[in-house]
Order: sequence, then C-alpha cells, then structure tokens
Amino acid sequence: MNIINPNLPIVAVIPAAGVGSRMQAICPKQYLKIGRLTILEHTINALLKHTRISQIIIAISPKDDYFHTLSLAKDKRIITVEGGGERADSVLSGLIYVTEHFPKNTWALVHDAARPCLSFGDLDNLIQLIDDNYTDPQFCGGILATPVRDTMKRSHLKDNHIEQTVERTTLWHALTPQFFPATLLKQNLENALLQKATITDEASAMEFCGYEPLLVKGRADNIKVTQPEDLALAEFFLSRQITNIRNT
Repeated sequence: MNIINPNLPIVAVIPAAGVGSRMQAICPKQYLKIGRLTILEHTINALLKHTRISQIIIAISPKDDYFHTLSLAKDKRIITVEGGGERADSVLSGLIYVTEHFPKNTWALVHDAARPCLSFGDLDNLIQLIDDNYTDPQFCGGILATPVRDTMKRSHLKDNHIEQTVERTTLWHALTPQFFPATLLKQNLENALLQKATITDEASAMEFCGYEPLLVKGRADNIKVTQPEDLALAEFFLSRQITNIRNT
C-alpha cells in the first residue's frame, strides 16, 4: 500500500461498550474514577492533546447510562456510535462510521478505553510512522508494544505443567493505540470475522490478511485497567505524569 501524503487525516476509535466484569465494580470499568476523572476521560484527554487527531469516535453500549453525564459528551470533537458485544464488533462499528463520514485516506488510531496512562511521547512516536514510512509500498501501519522482559513458559494444554521455556528475544507485549488506514483495517477486520478467525486486537486482523505491521517500542506504564489492583497502579502512573509535566 503506497501512502502518497504524510499529512493524512487521523481519527481515534475507542471501543468502550464493555462491562469489565473482572473489575467486580458497580459500573463498567471505564467509568471508575481516578482522582476527579473517570478512566475514560483520562484516556480521551491523552488523545486530545495531540493536534493531529481531528476526531474521536467512541463505541458505547446502547444500555450505557454513564457517558452522557460526562463533560466530554458535549465536546464537538467526540462522536458516539453503538458498540457491539465483543471488542472487535465495537471497533468495526467505529470504523464503519469513519469510512462513511471521513476522507478515504483517513487513518484510524484504535485505543483501549481502559488504558488511561498513554504518554504523549508514545502517541507521537506512533503517529510519526506515517511521516517516516509513507513512501514505503510495504507499509501498512503499526502498534505500540513493549519487549517481553520476563522468562516465558509454555504449559501443556490439559494442565499447568511446563512444556518448555519460550525464547523471548522476539516476543513483545501488544499495547494500544494501534494505527492503520481506516478503510484497509475495516476490510481486514470484516474478512477475519467472516472467516471466524481469532481476533484479539486490530493487528491480528491485519496479520490474518497477510500484512506485517510495525512494532513501535512504547512505555511499560501504558497499562490496561483490567483487575482491581490495576486501578491503584494507574493512579500512581498518572500522578507521576502530572509531576513530570510540572517539573519540565
């Protein structure tokens, strides 16, 4: 795919229709608060800091009673669409909106709703991909990721006995945002879902269709709030970001 213009329009897509059952909370995890703001607000604010992101599409549940109470619901840069039962369904809903309402050369930056600690530097490095690689005909996009640091073990399918130690040199933890041409990602996601492929993130849909996205090394503190203990960790990382900004 040959990108001919580095100044491409960029739209963020946020799948936020999940209930986050593992958090054991009274509301979906994206609406739990860290300080005075919800996790979702922290996540959106991190994206809005970058001037190249023109719009944010948030896929929410049709039964969502929380989003409209947030101040960001009135922000003209934010549009909501109806999400689906699975993450991939919500992403696809957002991509359908993007491809129907934005220029054909728009790029989609897909980011988890419950990943509030994204740094501006990591976001900028990921977006920089289209400036650095737009003349490369093999370039299809990329994702933030961190190299695996711990020893990795593979267990037997039937139990938790170790089968082998896995070589970690080429292993990475996939993060978000993940960044691809919106039309291409929509096509590949639809194709992968139609063929009942296992799609755990946007990159896996691209890989299933024969593409090889780039890995952009990101910060390990770009965590996804999944378990109750993650909330305190995210609060710590966010407080450190605020302190670092004040000291610069």
